[in-house]
Amino acid sequence: MSSLSNRRSAANDAAGSGPAANAVSDLYTRVTAAVIASLEAGVPPWVCPWSRSSASGGSQLPVNATTGRPYRGINVLLLNARLWECGFTSNRWLTFNQAQAVGARVRKGSTGSTVVFFKMWEADASGAGDVPAIDDRKVIPLLRSFTVFNTDQVDGLPAAMAPVADPGVSGIAWNPLASAEALVTASGASIAHGGERAFYRPSDDHIQMPVRSAFASAEAYYGTLLHELTHWTGHESRCARVLQGRPHIEAYAFEELVAEMGAAFLCAHCGLLPAAGGEAPGLQHAAYIGSWLQALKNDRRLIFTASSLAQKAADFVLAPVLASAQISAQAPASEAV
Repeated sequence: MSSLSNRRSAANDAAGSGPAANAVSDLYTRVTAAVIASLEAGVPPWVCPWSRSSASGGSQLPVNATTGRPYRGINVLLLNARLWECGFTSNRWLTFNQAQAVGARVRKGSTGSTVVFFKMWEADASGAGDVPAIDDRKVIPLLRSFTVFNTDQVDGLPAAMAPVADPGVSGIAWNPLASAEALVTASGASIAHGGERAFYRPSDDHIQMPVRSAFASAEAYYGTLLHELTHWTGHESRCARVLQGRPHIEAYAFEELVAEMGAAFLCAHCGLLPAAGGEAPGLQHAAYIGSWLQALKNDRRLIFTASSLAQKAADFVLAPVLASAQISAQAPASEAV
């Protein structure tokens, strides 16, 4: 088959008319089934189900053991679900080839875990990848899956990849509550305290919280505040997340799903630990779980959309703090004291 024919075949598959389209459809089904299973078991997969000790090398977010890069979006859900299902002691993962490249080996009989990767592929109207005119261009999202293994399943990892302390600022004690306060302060959000409800009010772009002493713990306070801060990112001047109904789920239930995941991603960044009984600080609206389950069973792509929006919201909140940390790291020692 010619190169042009290969490209046309790929375009047809991506558009939903070939064998690759069937594989993508199956992937959506498998991913959604894993999320449903976790929710039905009472463990939201966007939350690391228990605290990870420094000795176990656990991060609140799953990371690649060889690159140190955190997994994002839907992959956080997939790997946290496997972490809970298998009882792994580490939230660090790598591919079979990555293990081999560092002289390690995946233990015989180990079952891998799925992660997914999105790539935008550009083709013209004829299906060719070489585009003659901009008006003919068509951008198609390609979804691919890869298999990774937990470091608990790998023997012979080099000492440099041994479990390490949770990420923080080198030489500075890691304080989860201080890190959460830093996110809130850097956001510049309008926040007031008083009353008995926590909510974000879009009409005047304002977050209202009960007084701090009304919460059972500082973790509960910041978990609730980060949830409301995720709602705050939906404003048209920020992430412009439109509040609208979707097939199989009403608008507020979908927005709460995004806020649950966004808050969980932020709690994980700050190191806020799950509360007693496994409930995470960011789990604010468990009452919606029934409607989420029903919607997920009817729409295999819903969790991909929601997790993508949640990651975008978390990225928006994190951006000022990460930028400030990068500037501090680049400053001369005399200025970084």
